[in-house]
Amino acid sequence: MKNYTITILIFFLTSSIASAQGTSDFFSKTDAFLKANVKNGLVDYKTIHDDPSELDTLLEMAKTITVSTDKAKAYQSFWINAYNLAVIKGVTNNYPLKSPLDVNGFFDKTTYNLGGIAITLNDIENKMLRAKFPKEARFHFVLVCGGLGCPPIIDSAYKPATLEEQLTRQTTKALNNPAFIQVNKNKVKISQIFEWYKGDFEHGGNVVDFINTYKSEKLPEKAKVSYYPYDWTLNEIK
Repeated sequence: MKNYTITILIFFLTSSIASAQGTSDFFSKTDAFLKANVKNGLVDYKTIHDDPSELDTLLEMAKTITVSTDKAKAYQSFWINAYNLAVIKGVTNNYPLKSPLDVNGFFDKTTYNLGGIAITLNDIENKMLRAKFPKEARFHFVLVCGGLGCPPIIDSAYKPATLEEQLTRQTTKALNNPAFIQVNKNKVKISQIFEWYKGDFEHGGNVVDFINTYKSEKLPEKAKVSYYPYDWTLNEIK
């Protein structure tokens, strides 16, 4: 019985180490891929379309990676990267196109084999991330939908050790961008992201409170808020 118990412990320890190494390798290779194919928040879809081998390798790796929500930063990092890579795959599979919305079911019907399951982009966002971490509104500034209306994609992977800083940095960057938060005295136009996911931004106050948490020039307390139309034009390097 003692030898059996030791064998089981060794098995689980070995499996855990292998899983951690696989996740680390995935983050490292995702980082290299994004550095090579992203510039100034735009993606070189044509180059990736012409040679999708690196992207396909990453998605193949992501098929078998599973991370427990107990390891929150690793879990969140994995699914954020998986989402952004799957968006790129969805675009390149249908390239050339002017918008991800040109593809029927781009977000809610097309499935990808990630994390051991077949999953849509909407399910990654809503079931794997928002539902499991309902108070983490900063997801909306790192999940990149392929349209210019989204906060820009970065040229590096999200990683557990740096995720907190990355989430804060990208949220701060978006909310201090005068094109993203458009202020004219006490009239403020904001992205429809705040309309579609309003409840996500109201855990500690209202939407203006959330914006002012990260905005250096605070919005007026009685700001008249409206929403500008979302730009679904492809976030492509031309």
